[in-house]
Amino acid sequence: MRTFLYCLKTAVKNLGREKWINILTVLTIAVGLMILGAFILITLNLDSTIKQWSRGFGLVVYLKDDISANEENLMNEFFTKDSDIIEIKYISKALALKELQQTSGPMNSILEGFKENPLPASFELKLKVEALDPIRIKLKASQIRQLSGVDDVQYGEKWLSSLNTMTKGIKIITAVLGSIIFVAVAFATYSTIKILFYRRAEEIETLKLLGATRSFIRLPFLLEGIFVGTCGGIISISGLLAVYYFTTSKIIDFLPSLKGMIMFFPPEMYPVAPLAGAVMSLVGSFLAVGKIRY
Repeated sequence: MRTFLYCLKTAVKNLGREKWINILTVLTIAVGLMILGAFILITLNLDSTIKQWSRGFGLVVYLKDDISANEENLMNEFFTKDSDIIEIKYISKALALKELQQTSGPMNSILEGFKENPLPASFELKLKVEALDPIRIKLKASQIRQLSGVDDVQYGEKWLSSLNTMTKGIKIITAVLGSIIFVAVAFATYSTIKILFYRRAEEIETLKLLGATRSFIRLPFLLEGIFVGTCGGIISISGLLAVYYFTTSKIIDFLPSLKGMIMFFPPEMYPVAPLAGAVMSLVGSFLAVGKIRY
């Protein structure tokens, strides 16, 4: 414990001695984490928007004209047992015609030319968000088409495929950017610690002559890396908060309807940025002192 406290005091003293290079490293880490945090926020908001769009997605099952009441009941039971379906709405031929008349407006005169109702009865099936996978939906639509009394099944296949591709693309970009930022932060700390190590070469030689162990010499540098990374993380989350409140206040002035729709990290996630900065910097510091022979 006494050794750790000594190393901690040494790290704090060295931070003050080399304040400018440490400040530069802190700001570099803060900028990197801010960029990563901003992109994660954009990803979370896009993902939230996509999920809201997806809530209205579903299948429309068109029925044959000669379907019996028994077949309709069996079909309804089949849909009820499907755990992916969260809402079932039956649209009769009469209701379908009434809805079309209400939406067609001046075009109602065309409908009056039909002697019989040309529209089929249908089931509108709303699916849970977790089930919105293109392959899964395609298989489900194919199974429903095989049911007795089903004429056709329609859904936004192209829209769903584009939505799925967009979601996967966003996640891949976030992962790649996160990896790049991790390497960049670790490299910044690596370079800083390596420079500081060589600047204190004489001091380290003295400690070696006095019998200091490698861990005793390395520990202050590791603690400096942790401190620098933590400070960078604190600055990054503070900067993101400031930018978020400034940006949202300006956006809401022009688009009040967006109030409450743009999300930020929950308060319990705030410590993640300092922790991430500390871990990234610790990795860089460890690599730096580990590769230097003394």
